[in-house]
Amino acid sequence: QVQLVESGGGLVQAGGSLRLSCVASVRTMSEYNMGWFRQAPGKERKFVAVYSWSSGRTSYTDSVLGRFTVSGNNIRNTLYLQMNNLQPEDTAVYFCAAGTVYTRNDADYPYWGQGTQVTVSS
Repeated sequence: QVQLVESGGGLVQAGGSLRLSCVASVRTMSEYNMGWFRQAPGKERKFVAVYSWSSGRTSYTDSVLGRFTVSGNNIRNTLYLQMNNLQPEDTAVYFCAAGTVYTRNDADYPYWGQGTQVTVSS
């Protein structure tokens, strides 16, 4: 059973930065791909970024390109999402997810964290 625990959310002004962390209880990180997703109030959960532990390959949704960076530390079993130049439209609950497929589709991730709230004020 994979367990994921996110942290690092909070309240920040527009233009500010936050770094989210997701600690994974996984024996072999290279077997997994991990994604970040977000869900704004009243909206569907949407893809943000994905990271391959085996290759370091990354992919992002267009709206965060150049502002967000996903990375991993396999010694600490931790996935990060560095978020810069945050905007009010980035306000959402952010979730990390783990699975064996490199994908933007949330249905392909069987393991999910509890989420962390990010609020960006204008």
